[in-house]
Amino acid sequence: MAEGTALALARLVRGGLPAVRAAWWATRAVRSVRTQLTRHDLASVRLPAPPPGAAEQRRVVLGVLRRTEATCLQRSLVLQRWYAAQRIRRTVVIAVTPPSAGFHAHAWLDGETDAEREEMMEILRHPTPEHWLAGAGQGP
Repeated sequence: MAEGTALALARLVRGGLPAVRAAWWATRAVRSVRTQLTRHDLASVRLPAPPPGAAEQRRVVLGVLRRTEATCLQRSLVLQRWYAAQRIRRTVVIAVTPPSAGFHAHAWLDGETDAEREEMMEILRHPTPEHWLAGAGQGP
């Protein structure tokens, strides 16, 4: 077993059942958003609410996003859902570089520090879906 994986498992064990549930939710959410984005538009993405106790497991959720190699858009949508369960609105921002600089797209949550965003032009802002806030802590 790779050293990084062993450390991640040790953190999960220390975090107890809430950490394991948060990791399981984040893994499923990444898989779900990957599938949905290949078949539907951004506004159609539906993700289940994180499990109880996930609000204290941000580090675990970020670790899963890193280990699953979530794209910046996938990461932003999963974190947007995680924040919504805590009744925190976070807007997903999508931007591109100017064509003269060579095309590159990037996504992040408004309010996050992101070094890439300085060189980019915003093309879309996707606010937190209201039903995610209204049903915070419940299903999709």
